[in-house]
Amino acid sequence: MNTPISALLERKGAVVHCIPPTLSIYDAVAEMNRHRIGAIVVLDGTRLVGIFTERDVLRRVVGAGIDPRGALVADVMSTGVITIATDATIEQTMTIFTEKRCRHLPVVRDGQLLGVISIGDVTRWMADTHRAEAEHLRNYIAGGAST
Repeated sequence: MNTPISALLERKGAVVHCIPPTLSIYDAVAEMNRHRIGAIVVLDGTRLVGIFTERDVLRRVVGAGIDPRGALVADVMSTGVITIATDATIEQTMTIFTEKRCRHLPVVRDGQLLGVISIGDVTRWMADTHRAEAEHLRNYIAGGAST
């Protein structure tokens, strides 16, 4: 659990899908669907200004009866985005996901956006780690422990 988030980012890849705040909600949702992602980072130039998520679509667009073709992402995106550093641990990241009730965290270093970690990325890493540990224990019990 002391594994740094940079290890997950390296494994996942650092591709970050971004949109400008001036994009229509309709086009932002189309972009998210095209990439099969649940959140997209909103950049004004190179500055992180928000994140637009499926939850924003449900609550702030559909729930508010907003026309997605006529409104901008800037009108409904989540601002005050919580970010994490590359040296944050898996445990720290899980705590943020739980306490802040979020599912996506942009990863930054020196103000530069390096990637996005999702709760699914952390869950997948933990499952893979537990699977490898179980396999190691099975081999050890069967007498095939590596030294």
